Amino acid sequence: MGLLDKLKNKHFLSLAGNGFLAVFGLLTMKTIYHFMTLSDAGLYMYFLLILSLSDSLRNGMLSTATVKFYAGLDPEKEEGKGVLGAVWFLAIAITLLYLVADGILILAFAGSAKTELHYYLNWLGITFLSSLPFSVIYWKLQAEENYSSLLWLRLVNSLSTISAFLVLAYFKNFNLETAFLYNFLTNCLTSAVGLLLGMSKIKTVFSYSKAKAKEIFHFGKFSLSSSFLSTMVGSVDGFIIKGLLGNEAFAIFQLPVKIMTIFDIPLRSFVATGLSSMAAALNLGTIADVKKIMLKYAGMLTMAFVPVVAIGILGNKLAIIMLGGYKMLDTSASFILIFMLCYSLIAPIDRFNGVTLDVIHKPKYNFYKVIVMLTANTIGDFVALYLFNDVRAIVIGLFASYLSAILYGYWVLNRFMSYTFVEILRVGYADTKELVAGFLNKKGN
Repeated sequence: MGLLDKLKNKHFLSLAGNGFLAVFGLLTMKTIYHFMTLSDAGLYMYFLLILSLSDSLRNGMLSTATVKFYAGLDPEKEEGKGVLGAVWFLAIAITLLYLVADGILILAFAGSAKTELHYYLNWLGITFLSSLPFSVIYWKLQAEENYSSLLWLRLVNSLSTISAFLVLAYFKNFNLETAFLYNFLTNCLTSAVGLLLGMSKIKTVFSYSKAKAKEIFHFGKFSLSSSFLSTMVGSVDGFIIKGLLGNEAFAIFQLPVKIMTIFDIPLRSFVATGLSSMAAALNLGTIADVKKIMLKYAGMLTMAFVPVVAIGILGNKLAIIMLGGYKMLDTSASFILIFMLCYSLIAPIDRFNGVTLDVIHKPKYNFYKVIVMLTANTIGDFVALYLFNDVRAIVIGLFASYLSAILYGYWVLNRFMSYTFVEILRVGYADTKELVAGFLNKKGN
């Protein structure tokens, strides 16, 4: 196998896509921290937090469902058209409902004094709309395992965003209004590119299957609930911090959150490829085949994370300076980052617990798990911040959330597929050792 063939491997392409996305995302955040005040940076990132929560409504309903129902189908044949058309129909319906709700809120607050709320309402609806085609294209390409097209389309979005922000900063015109505007425009650009190149198959919406739309809806309502609440788990800390401590404390907290996207790259990439592999294994084999894939992916990622986390802890202050500048060095960002790095060691097991439950048609248990996490996190956050009035206390709520997730997920999945944490680590160690030995042998030869 030549180098070019290796680079076309779906794992590499998925990893590269998430890698480029994370790097450009960090460059965007660096631009925001360096050219905005800490308060404005907090306000803009709070907008992105709300937008992410909004996206989880559409993505939660349809992303996993698209992979599950569309994988392996031909979009030119009747069954493929029916499924993809149903996805388009539901995606458009969700987007229109969101726009109506946003419009009602804009009218309701039209006569009030201009506040942060007006920024959010004026831009949330149209930004959500601008990403609709790109979102459906993303799900479709993931189901087709067309990671090369997915990679460069994501590059269009990320590269155009950071380029626009840097040009605005160079001409000293980078502020909240222009950041909102060009975030919207770069979404429009990416969606337009996908539509013009025929990636979307949007015409299938006219031949969608009502039966498939109903089936996707009923499957998606569980993954929607767990996806939305999962996003809430990741967002509730920010909402509580901003509400109790303000924009600057929120910006401080978001810095380590953004740095952790680097460590989330392999996790998201292997979950994306692992999802389709496990779905195919269940369709063609048994739950034992699903277990084998789950143990391999979760175990190898855990092993890979150990040295990465160690390096991250040692270099945490350098990461803070590189992204946020020296002004962030005397804040609580470093303390929070170290805690998040330690958690990432158990993240692969937790994430694959969840995706395996989806694959074996038990998405409702992910929903229940997220409720447990959200409850533990919210109570922990409020109590800790109320008692200590310091953003560092947020780690108490984070610890409560992480611990409840890993224990509940392990307990539930064991009801359908027996395994142990030790088994995951043993398989991960063996497979990693074999992979490294094979690499060293090839290099020696």
